[in-house]
Amino acid sequence: MIKRLIIMLLAVVIVFGLIFGYGTFKGIMIGKFLATLANPPQTVATITAAESPWQPAINSVGSVVAINGANISSEVAGIVDTIDFKSGDNVAAGALLATLRLNNDSAILAQLQATAKLDAITYQRDLKQLQADAVSQAQVDTDKATLDAAEAQVHAQQALIDEKQIKAPFAGTLGIRQVNIGQYLSAGTQVVTLQQLNPLFVDFYVPQQALAQLSVGQAVTVKVDAFAGQIFTGKISSVNSAVDTTTRTVQVRATIDNDKLLLRPGMFATVSINVGAPNNLITLPQTVITYNPYGDTVFTVSHGKDANGKDELLAHQVFVQVGDTRGDQIAITKGVNPGDVVVTAGQLKLHNGSIVTINNDIAVSNSPNPNPPNE
Repeated sequence: MIKRLIIMLLAVVIVFGLIFGYGTFKGIMIGKFLATLANPPQTVATITAAESPWQPAINSVGSVVAINGANISSEVAGIVDTIDFKSGDNVAAGALLATLRLNNDSAILAQLQATAKLDAITYQRDLKQLQADAVSQAQVDTDKATLDAAEAQVHAQQALIDEKQIKAPFAGTLGIRQVNIGQYLSAGTQVVTLQQLNPLFVDFYVPQQALAQLSVGQAVTVKVDAFAGQIFTGKISSVNSAVDTTTRTVQVRATIDNDKLLLRPGMFATVSINVGAPNNLITLPQTVITYNPYGDTVFTVSHGKDANGKDELLAHQVFVQVGDTRGDQIAITKGVNPGDVVVTAGQLKLHNGSIVTINNDIAVSNSPNPNPPNE
């Protein structure tokens, strides 16, 4: 009986030993299997954070505008008789550009002048006779009114003739001729455009928050796509007296030199106004920032050890405060220190603690003044 009990107890011990042993063996094997499923190192590009000089500036876009610019047109209808300019000419104020056919306008003027001359003789004769009491004062007054009316008709006819002479209202550069000799023009038909090219205005808009940083006479720099890399300088000449209630922006006008006549009215322009003193800030490519509702983050890379004590590179998510932007760069005011290695590409596949490898064969654009080619 005792022998059978001992055998049974041994069997139970062996069974439980096998069960627990199998569980332990299973746990070990699962651990090894999970170890083989660990995320492989992620390849990223990086940059070492460093401080660089930063000039605070207000940037905007606007248009080049002529100080004086007009589409020269005919005030009255008529047929083009002469064209006295060539496309692209520089003309002085008052220069004759074109004339319309006078037809019988000169004859009508001569007739009116003759009538006015006769009325003047009659008035002077009756004025002398009034002194001799040969005519009444009423007759003299009538003669004076008749003379005034005749002279007014002469002036009106002369004004009509003058309107058929199309002249430059100010000095400037002419555009391309839009009419031909013998062409009938309706009143208001454009003959040519006239623009004063030096100096020029640049009109642009800035947020209302920037008003406190602007003043008349403040220096501005202007760039246009037509002359990449060339900077035109000028000064703020006026600031609008009202803020646009729709956009909450204010219009600003700057005057710029155009001595070489490179700029033309209507050009798209980018404007920069330096404000405040320059300082040193950490700058990074704008692509490094991951924008989230709970805060802006970047990934930094640092050295670590794996379970076996082997060196490895680990990614760490860091919250940052960002400042202004310029070109491809953004200023970091808090969260990154000089010398930190920051991920510039590949951060979308990372999480806090990811193992990474670095490949910087392809550099991320990080220019304060990028100039991409036009294709």
